[in-house]
Amino acid sequence: MKTNLNLLFLTAAAGLISGCQSLPPGAERGPDGTMAYTVSVEASPPGAQIEVNGSVVGKTPLQIKIFGDRDGTFHDFGSEFYVIRALPVSTNQFAQVHYYGTGRFFGPEDRIPDHIYFDMNQQMPSYPPVADPDRVYVHPGYWPPPYYYGPPYFYGPGIHFYYGPRYYPHRHWR
Repeated sequence: MKTNLNLLFLTAAAGLISGCQSLPPGAERGPDGTMAYTVSVEASPPGAQIEVNGSVVGKTPLQIKIFGDRDGTFHDFGSEFYVIRALPVSTNQFAQVHYYGTGRFFGPEDRIPDHIYFDMNQQMPSYPPVADPDRVYVHPGYWPPPYYYGPPYFYGPGIHFYYGPRYYPHRHWR
């Protein structure tokens, strides 16, 4: 009797802890328990080619579908960053890149934006701007300055001449 009561209690506790999570009404279900978010992408001169994680999606203005977690953040499908890149339309314009963290390996996890805008006439910074002191990480494509380890301690191969056994008078005690 006591075993049946313990089993009933454990089953009820497991049911309460696991709970049921359902998608909001009208939301599209995605892989790995994700849901689809629609994001509009625009660029300063329309017609910029957009790449998402290395694959060409189309030309601006367009809407892309991003599968993210239910809390509105990017889902980790195996990469640290979700990369959206816009290629320039004409000369004297610059390629623009947006990096969004997916939370892989306890990294930053960014929220999925509603709208993404690329200004193709603006040059990308050589180092990322410092936005939040709690989140310090380096974007891929931006490399920190090289480390300095001090003067070189190895000066290359050398030539050494040895003339017979050495005599050390301090080691011979009488």
